[in-house]
Amino acid sequence: MRMPALDRRPHVLIVGCGFGGLEAARRLQRADVDVTVVEKTNHHLFQPLLYQVATAGLAAPSIAAPTRLLFRGQRNITTLLGEVDAILPAERAVRLKDGLRIGYDHLIVAAGATHSYFGNDAWATHAPGLKTLADAFAIRRHVLMSFEAAEKEQDPVRRRALLTFAVIGGGPTGVEMAGTLAEIARHTLEGEFRRIDPASAEVLLIEGGPRVLQAMPEGLSQKAKAQLERLGVKVRLDAKVTSIDATGLDIATANGSERIPSHCVVWAAGVAASPLGKLLATATGAETDRAGRVRVQPDLSLAGHPEISVVGDLAAAMSHVPGKAPKPVPGVSPAAKQMGRTAAANVLHRIAGQPTRAFRYADYGNLATIGRNSAVVDLETPLGPLRFSGKLAWLFWLFAHVYFLIGFRNRLVVLMDWASAYWSFRRYARVVADADGAGKGES
Repeated sequence: MRMPALDRRPHVLIVGCGFGGLEAARRLQRADVDVTVVEKTNHHLFQPLLYQVATAGLAAPSIAAPTRLLFRGQRNITTLLGEVDAILPAERAVRLKDGLRIGYDHLIVAAGATHSYFGNDAWATHAPGLKTLADAFAIRRHVLMSFEAAEKEQDPVRRRALLTFAVIGGGPTGVEMAGTLAEIARHTLEGEFRRIDPASAEVLLIEGGPRVLQAMPEGLSQKAKAQLERLGVKVRLDAKVTSIDATGLDIATANGSERIPSHCVVWAAGVAASPLGKLLATATGAETDRAGRVRVQPDLSLAGHPEISVVGDLAAAMSHVPGKAPKPVPGVSPAAKQMGRTAAANVLHRIAGQPTRAFRYADYGNLATIGRNSAVVDLETPLGPLRFSGKLAWLFWLFAHVYFLIGFRNRLVVLMDWASAYWSFRRYARVVADADGAGKGES
């Protein structure tokens, strides 16, 4: 089956409704074009707060919004639920897994990223990553069920392994995850168990490099490490994971190899481009980098295919600031949003017969929260970098994330949930559909 050709106006097809795809669609919603958005889930996800769902701080609807709701009333935007499995540039069409073909005049690919286990994909079974709501539900269940299993366990060695939580990767996700797990053990679960003391749980943050938050200045990195340690997190630096199985993991350090018994391991160490990047490169002859990201032209289009643009985590893009050498664009949500807007604007320039513009990334800095009243902030300002940490940084992080959430309801719900958690130390999103992991419909 093939969708009917759209003769009246140019047809723009957007694959993916993450930050880049959503911003591209919003930029085009009042343009004289027809837009089709293809997304393999039925929702847009605010990924920076996904760890809050995984750690029972927020329910899923607080950080996700139905894709159709986002475009309600936008008559030039059609939303389709599906997954692209082929790109056919000679036909100017894509094919979905169900066989449907969708033609386009202009294509914006914003398929995002997935986990990278650096060639050790078998580790995924024992160390899930955190990219989707399904991932968050699985991790939340695993964390809570580890405490439940420890309550029943008679063997002290196995009980210790059940109460050892290892987070691999010292980037923002790993730091935020480890800090929150320590808070759950020491505060949220206090007084709820009779045979174990949840506060005795050991939370490890394992980083292969010399410091956590390596994208931030070293001073903030050191402050983040100190704040994690005050929460009770054991930070292991220069520790490279060599194997992961159902009973724990092995790491290599300067002192040799070490075995860490653990029944709950979370992967936050590596990111790879969506498999759609490889399909696109094969179909168009585009180059990819080591992470599978597609190399794009300055205006985010593909060499030889100006009708195709790639944005977000799928693009190996450069920022082109006049008078300066091009710099790689980081894989962060503000960059994806800016790329989405630029790609959409360039589509309109092409339709109008105007020259396109090179992408220029505006870097506003980095934020990371470590736990209650703890965060680090690295901002770029016209007067120079502004760097601070502690409670003020935590408040800045909180309001910045609430501001960028989608919709008034989400902002209000998140503020109420955080206020409740702050004053009570309680996390109420701790319901799992079942203990054995078969349920998928949690929130």
